[in-house]
Amino acid sequence: MQYIDRITIDPEICHGKPCIRGMRWPIEVILDLLGSEMTIQEILEDHPELEKEDILASLNYARLLVSGEVVKTAA
Repeated sequence: MQYIDRITIDPEICHGKPCIRGMRWPIEVILDLLGSEMTIQEILEDHPELEKEDILASLNYARLLVSGEVVKTAA
């Protein structure tokens, strides 16, 4: 499952950056946490408002962008 429906882009939230479920959690922050070697479990423990599917959606969104695919997100 791609979980792409968890990614939203709203010009009123985080300057229109792609975010998790309309929250102020930009995808780039999730990727930064993973890049700092935090595990998915550690991220979820530190930030209980996030769900595992949010982290997976962030990774999938990044993969789609890198592949050059057109990404359609919820508004």
